[in-house]
Amino acid sequence: MLNGKKILVGVTGSIAAYKAAFLVRLLVKEEAEVKVIMTGAAKDFITPLTLSTLSKNPVLSEFTDGDQGEWNNHVDLGLWADLMLIAPASANTIGKMANGLCDNLLLATYLSARCPVFFAPAMDLDMYQHPAVLDNIKKLESFGNRMIEAQFGELASGLIGTGRMAEPEDLLAALNAHFSYESALSGKKVLITAGPTYEAIDPVRFIGNYSSGKMGYALAEAAAKAGAAVTLISGPTHLEIKHPNIQRQSVRSGNEMYEACQKVFADMDVTIFAAAVADYAPNVVADQKIKKKGDKMSIELSKTIDIAKTLGQKKKNTQLNVGFALETNNELENAKEKLIAKNFDMIVLNTLQDNGAGFGHDTNKISIIDKANNIQNFELKTKTEVAKDIVDAIIAKI
Repeated sequence: MLNGKKILVGVTGSIAAYKAAFLVRLLVKEEAEVKVIMTGAAKDFITPLTLSTLSKNPVLSEFTDGDQGEWNNHVDLGLWADLMLIAPASANTIGKMANGLCDNLLLATYLSARCPVFFAPAMDLDMYQHPAVLDNIKKLESFGNRMIEAQFGELASGLIGTGRMAEPEDLLAALNAHFSYESALSGKKVLITAGPTYEAIDPVRFIGNYSSGKMGYALAEAAAKAGAAVTLISGPTHLEIKHPNIQRQSVRSGNEMYEACQKVFADMDVTIFAAAVADYAPNVVADQKIKKKGDKMSIELSKTIDIAKTLGQKKKNTQLNVGFALETNNELENAKEKLIAKNFDMIVLNTLQDNGAGFGHDTNKISIIDKANNIQNFELKTKTEVAKDIVDAIIAKI
C-alpha cells in the first residue's frame, strides 16, 4: 500500500528516536518516498547522517540550509506529503502541536500539512498519564490527527508501564492500514442525507427539529476518506465540508430532499439516511407572515413522504441502504421494525436515554443491527469515530 507514497517523518527529542532509523528503512523497503524533519533536540539521540543515508534524502532541521541560506519551504513540504508521521512524538512537541506553537521547521510543516497526520507518543509513564498531556492528545485527535498508542513495557527510566513508542513494524502496519482504508470504497458512489428539514408555515416560521447535521457530515468525510465519491444532500446547517470527494447539495424541506435523492439514488452503491426529516408538514403555507390573533392557533398537518421507505422499495440487490433510528423507548424492537419496514441492510440505533448521544452533541453511542439480527454495540465516542465505525461496517458488508 505504501508503494509510491510520499511519507514525511518527523523525529523529536526522545530516546525512542533511535527507532526512526528502523522505521525509515522499513518505509523505503516498501518503496515509499521518505523525507525526514528533525527537531534540534532529536539530534542529541540520532544523527541526521543516519536518517539521510537511510531515506536517500537530505534531513531537514532548520528553516534555511547552506552557505547561501537556501529556504526549506515548510509549505511545500506540507503539500508534498501524502502522510505525515511524527515518531517519536515527545510531550513537548505534542503540547506545541495541540496549541498551535511554531518555533521550529517540524511544527511549521505540521501546521501547513493538508495530508493526514499520525503521531506516536514516547515518554515516561507518568508523563503519558498527566492530565495536560492527555488533554493535548485529545485536542490533536479532535483536529483529525491519528494517534498510534504507546505500548507497555520497560521504559528508559527503568520503570515498567505504558509510554514506549510503538515498534517500527507497528507503525508501518498502521500506515498500511490507513492507505488500505483509503481505497476500500474506491469506485463506489455513496449518497448521504444529513441535517434537519424545515417545513414552512409562513415566510418566517417553520416546523423543524434539533438535528445539527454533525453525524451525517462526519459520515460523508469518513466515506470520502475511504475512497468513495460522496453525494451529500443536506438540510439547513452551518457545517462545512472539507474533503474534495464530497459533492454537497443543500435543500430545505423534506420534499426537496426527496426530489434530490430520487434523482441520483439509482446510480448509488450505498445510501445512508442520516437526516432527521420532519414527519409532518403544514397543508397550507401562508404567503405572508401570519399575524398573532387570539389565544389559540391551529395548523393542519399532513405526513411527509418517507424518503428511506420510498427509496427502499426501489433498491436493487446490488445496493446497500443504511438507516438510523433515534429512539426514546423500546429502542431495539423499534429499530428492528424499522430495519424491515424500510428495507435497510443495516440500521444504526441510538437513544436519547444515553448521555452525550443524539442531537447537538459532538459524541454519540450507537448499536449497528443488520438483517441477520447481528448486533454490534459501541461505547460513547466522538461522531468522527462513530462515523468510521459505521463506514467500517459498510465496508465489511460490501
